[in-house]
Amino acid sequence: MLTTDRLVIRAFHRDDTAALAAYRSDPVVARYQSWETPLSLKDAAKAVAEYAADDPDMNGWYQWAIDLNGVLIGDIGVNVHDNCMQAEIGFTLAAQYHRRGYGTEAVERIVEHLFADRRLHRISAECDARNVASARLLRKVGFRQEGLLRRNTWTKGEWTDDMVFGLLETDPR
Repeated sequence: MLTTDRLVIRAFHRDDTAALAAYRSDPVVARYQSWETPLSLKDAAKAVAEYAADDPDMNGWYQWAIDLNGVLIGDIGVNVHDNCMQAEIGFTLAAQYHRRGYGTEAVERIVEHLFADRRLHRISAECDARNVASARLLRKVGFRQEGLLRRNTWTKGEWTDDMVFGLLETDPR
């Protein structure tokens, strides 16, 4: 479990199923994500069970729950590479919690954890080039845009451009 002034970043638990299904079913939230909507309660329960069974200290993907006063408001995925020196992150926040600094606060805490506790060298992130809010958040946390992958991802019936971001442990934040 990781904490900030306002948030708890923790493992998923069964009580998160309805909230996960709700925000991942929201077309606004899913617009630039790879999943289709809606997310059924059955599929959300399966995802929550899988997330809860994972180990945050192992390599590979781990999905952290973002908790505000006992309520699941989003999640952050962290993929620690097999070399144990770098990771990729991705994040999702329920629409009613956008533009309140919660996403920035959660990503900053994950970055701190990955560099200080996991002793990583580099963290990367990608987002749809139209996702201005996510790109702004990444820049605010200290990530640098390292590239643009033109028409790189086929999703939801169209080719999309991806912005590529990176943050080194030695970069100023």
